Amino acid sequence: MPTQNGLSTPEAVRRACRSGELTTQTSGLAPGFAQANLVILPRDDADDFRQFCKLNPKPCPMLEVTKPGQFSLSRLANEADLRTDLPSYRVWRDGVLTDELTDITSLWNDDLVSFLIGCSFTFEAALIKNGIPVRHVELGRNVPMFQTNLACQPAGKFHGPLVVSMRPLKPAHAILAVQITSQFPDVHGAPIHIGLPHEIGITDLQKPDFGDAVPVAADELPVFWACGVTPQAALMAARPTFAITHSPGCMFVSDLKDESLRHAETS
Repeated sequence: MPTQNGLSTPEAVRRACRSGELTTQTSGLAPGFAQANLVILPRDDADDFRQFCKLNPKPCPMLEVTKPGQFSLSRLANEADLRTDLPSYRVWRDGVLTDELTDITSLWNDDLVSFLIGCSFTFEAALIKNGIPVRHVELGRNVPMFQTNLACQPAGKFHGPLVVSMRPLKPAHAILAVQITSQFPDVHGAPIHIGLPHEIGITDLQKPDFGDAVPVAADELPVFWACGVTPQAALMAARPTFAITHSPGCMFVSDLKDESLRHAETS
């Protein structure tokens, strides 16, 4: 798997984020290590969001939740700072995206709870290892992501549509990809839909709602996985007074090995 500027370890990626050297997507970086989506909310909204994640484990598999005010991690990394160690953050106020920053230290307070959610970039190493090409990695682009017509299970104020990521695969590769990714339920598991994008409300594969478009050949099927950008759609619907997320594709790169998340899918 290719790496960018020699960023082949989690520590190197996080240092590059902290220094401002890395401000773009993280797909293909630190191969073999799990990546995570980030949602940060005030304590008053944290319980509802935690329940939203529990009710929607495909798009929102929780890897770690911090205590209020805590910006370090106990499971995913020994030395990390959630305020600086992602390439780019989004700031939301009343459900509206108001800013995109590379450092959120100035916004931090002791009331904030951070949710680290599994990311499909984690299983891409397993796909590539098994000879399945991953188009956006090959092209050095962000994965294309689409808002669907499928509704998530609501919890408190949080509700909204399922967001999916798409990878074009030949039929035989699609079958193998189902078998492989079903072993990674903590990072979205098996695809939720294959082919026929209009059935889940997607009208144009070349116009993703998030990320970058990639070509889909005539002999390929678009394969769709539940995506950790789903909480951002839920934030737009729920309109909490304040929230911070990762920018789509700009993940937290953890010290957790991909293979440690491989097990039989239970849901």
